[in-house]
Amino acid sequence: MQAGRLKAAVALAAAAALAVGASGCAKSERDDEGGGAKTGGTFVFAGAGDPKNFDPIFNDDGESFRPIRQMYDTLIQNKPGTADLQGALAESWEHDAEGKVWTFKLRKGVKFHDGTDFNAAAVCFNFDRWFNMKGAAAQSQMIYYSDVFGGFAKNDAEGVGQPVYNKCEAKDDGTAVVTMNQYKGAFPGAFALTALSIASPEALKKYDADTVKQNGDSFEYSAFANEHPVGTGPFTFGGWDKAKGEITLNRNPDYWGEKAKVDKLVIKVIKDENTRKQELRAGTVQGIDFPAPADRKALSGEGFQVLDRPAFNILYLGFNQKNPKLKDLRVRQAIAYALNRQQLVQTKGPGGTKVADEFMPDTVLGYASDVQKYEYNPEKAKQLLKDAGVQNLTLNFYYPTDVSRPYMPNPQEIFTVLANDLQAVGIKVNGVARPWNGGYKDDVQQFGKQDLHILGWTGDYNDPGNFVGTFFGRSKVEFGDQAMTEMFDAITKADGTVDEAGKKAAWEQVNRDIAAKWLPAVPIWHAPPAIVVTKDVKGLVASPLTDERFNTVSVG
Repeated sequence: MQAGRLKAAVALAAAAALAVGASGCAKSERDDEGGGAKTGGTFVFAGAGDPKNFDPIFNDDGESFRPIRQMYDTLIQNKPGTADLQGALAESWEHDAEGKVWTFKLRKGVKFHDGTDFNAAAVCFNFDRWFNMKGAAAQSQMIYYSDVFGGFAKNDAEGVGQPVYNKCEAKDDGTAVVTMNQYKGAFPGAFALTALSIASPEALKKYDADTVKQNGDSFEYSAFANEHPVGTGPFTFGGWDKAKGEITLNRNPDYWGEKAKVDKLVIKVIKDENTRKQELRAGTVQGIDFPAPADRKALSGEGFQVLDRPAFNILYLGFNQKNPKLKDLRVRQAIAYALNRQQLVQTKGPGGTKVADEFMPDTVLGYASDVQKYEYNPEKAKQLLKDAGVQNLTLNFYYPTDVSRPYMPNPQEIFTVLANDLQAVGIKVNGVARPWNGGYKDDVQQFGKQDLHILGWTGDYNDPGNFVGTFFGRSKVEFGDQAMTEMFDAITKADGTVDEAGKKAAWEQVNRDIAAKWLPAVPIWHAPPAIVVTKDVKGLVASPLTDERFNTVSVG
């Protein structure tokens, strides 16, 4: 298997076990297939926001991916607790010398939740489905698909590149061959992306999965996406009660891998951070994600398991250069110097948070230790603004609500600190708060309404293209940087370099030039997010990629 290129981020220990609240205590008398321990009951996890829907290809955020990961499988997946790769629906894979032809040997005897067979034809159906999307469907799933595969069979949207994908052939039921038009550094890691999970072809057709309608600034999705998601994963869909804010998943007794130890998984959406914490303490939920930095020590002292993940992420402040004043590099540099990022780390960051100097962690190939750094210097910021002839600058600063992300535990607090820094050097800030899945991402990434915004990324696989290439690898509405062709070309060249030493050197130079010449955004910090469970939860393996799978979890 071609998995050796990825380095492990860090293997995390799984957690220990003791007592849980009422909703996790009811047990069935079912023996675990692994050898006799009584399992069953319900595991209730508190989500921080509503999912967008449950069709993997149309999603790009953790709150949507959390339930999706439990219902679907990918061809390749990450080993629990690491960023290494292992087989999933594909038991093995290999590529030709040019890295263009990928052959997958598929797992046999796997069924989709609707009883239909998983096979090579199903794999090719999914790849062809993604490639042939158009209109609103293509627009609404551009983030992941386009970052990996470029364009579609028929490009009808701005900012979409040439197709990387060429075709998929089912050589036999157990062999799928995917051919690319060019080598891309994302592979094989990208085959583990949750967005590229394999869905039932029959269910996709039956529930009209590709019908997507644009409604103003947002999109409306199909019955498949909202009511009938069908994958091969350890849990099946049990319903989404939007009024109660609860997603129910049921144990799949026919799962090909390690079968779930609980009978039911409930993801309870609790948008307020304090309420999530209160329900954890009351025992009405058994797990929460992304606790506030100040709460970690207290929760640990109360007997909860606070499981830290390594910081495989980045928070950044983005510039939208549709604003002509932000096209001036001196203005962007002034903003970078105005931010007291070290103080932000100390006052708002989780323990172990570090100021970021570039747009990927230092464990990723291509990290350059000698990039230009922007130490806090408000006087230099003021001088750069003066040199640029900019006075009375007013910027609309967008930040999200109803969400807590691994790299951004409390967006409003982070916004407030950064806005105060900018105002201290004479920049007026208009704060614009928008719900995460109710307008923020569309405003920022699809429509480019902002001047400034905070956003970030948790790596999906260990490759520089998954960080720098994802952010700046093509023209994006998010940054309004259609004219920065030099940066796009440099990233494309680095990503297409097959030789490992040449690839490392190319990405190092890209990082130097991003900091000194282009500065499309300011890196803020790398933050180690935590996941917290009650002391009676066993078997949860925390992931540096926030790629937790709940089939290993038992309660009580």
